[in-house]
Amino acid sequence: MLLLPNYLNWLKSLNIYFQRRVLAIFALGFSSGLPLMLVFGVLSFWLREAGVSRADIGYFSWVALAYAIKWLWSPLADHLQIPYLHHKLGRRRSWLLSSQLAVVLAIVCMAMMDPQKDLAVMAAFAVVLAFASATQDINVDAFRIESAPEKLQAALAAAYLAGYRLAMILASAGTLWLAAVFSDSNKASDSSYDLSGWQTAYMFMACCMLPGILTTLLSKEPVSQLQQHQTSTGRALSRFYQWLKQAVVAPFIDFFQRYKWQALLILALIACYRLTDIVMGVMANAFYVDMGYSKEEVASISKIYGVIMTLAGAGLGGVLINQFGTARILFLGALLSAATNLLFAALSQIGYDLAWLTLIISADNLSAGIATSAFLAYLSSLVNLAFTATQYAIFSSLMLLLPKFVGGFSGSWVEQLGYSQFFTMTALLGIPALVLIVLIERWRAHQS
Repeated sequence: MLLLPNYLNWLKSLNIYFQRRVLAIFALGFSSGLPLMLVFGVLSFWLREAGVSRADIGYFSWVALAYAIKWLWSPLADHLQIPYLHHKLGRRRSWLLSSQLAVVLAIVCMAMMDPQKDLAVMAAFAVVLAFASATQDINVDAFRIESAPEKLQAALAAAYLAGYRLAMILASAGTLWLAAVFSDSNKASDSSYDLSGWQTAYMFMACCMLPGILTTLLSKEPVSQLQQHQTSTGRALSRFYQWLKQAVVAPFIDFFQRYKWQALLILALIACYRLTDIVMGVMANAFYVDMGYSKEEVASISKIYGVIMTLAGAGLGGVLINQFGTARILFLGALLSAATNLLFAALSQIGYDLAWLTLIISADNLSAGIATSAFLAYLSSLVNLAFTATQYAIFSSLMLLLPKFVGGFSGSWVEQLGYSQFFTMTALLGIPALVLIVLIERWRAHQS
């Protein structure tokens, strides 16, 4: 009976996920997560089946660097009004709708390409998709942070992650399944390449952006603390200088003023926290193809166990953060993400084994859910609401810059080292993040 009050408190803490604002962020998280796998994950499966080399697939992943440099245009989201839409929807929703429509158009264009004939053109549309998706991410993050007070940010981060990860599962497992189902059976077997299935799958994914678009249209515009500067139209140079100072320089100055020299440790942590899983992820689908797994097998396991463990990881991460604090779960997530890479190394030695694949995908999604929930909550705590879009875009861009750049060489490393040593190496890449978390928390404890 003594355990009953604590049990009821845990159940009560779950009610937070059913608030209207949290559900809206879940839908927008879904909209954000869908495009990523279409330019980063499942695309590598398509390219490998089409006969593209692993080295070229690795270099192709540099398309996703758009997510890592989005801070360059993130000030526009805070200070530039989109004609007509701004008046109808407000700042955040007008940017969200514009980027979502651009995402749909880019996916449709990619669906019309054949990588065996139009690889360069396909890469160009993938770049457009990455930039449109990164712009959507900028505004979803800003919308999330501005939609609720700090006490709700952990729940919003967990809801965003749940939607994001579910979309990633749909865009990966769903695309693989659809590509297999709609393949021309007269021309293709389970192990051969068929273009029509992939094209149909990508068209379907474009349609899956509809829930996010509807959420944008039906949501309430959040209250922003952005300062609006009224200047004369005849003083264009002065207006530009004022915008540059407020939109670009001020967010950097604010961050370093608040954290001083500790800002360098924080930035280093942000830069390397996801190094281990992103570098490994570039080659994951190519690994499945080379190990002999079919699209249906990877899709089925990802759909069933991936979805379950994604939801479990995201929900558990949010609850654990509320119970034990962000720092401890941040460390736990980093440790689990590195450890699961060793399972891939083991599978490369075992060979084709569906039971092992199920275990690995389940563990990978669970650890990613916990780690990303903690990391999003941590990044949100660093943001000054006066510079929401710009500062968060800087942090999330830095989070991806080093991993995406290093990941571009992953195909060449696999060809030189083999899969087993490659996955072991990616696990070791998680050590710097663990060390930095300890150093930052010791400094914070010393200051308090």
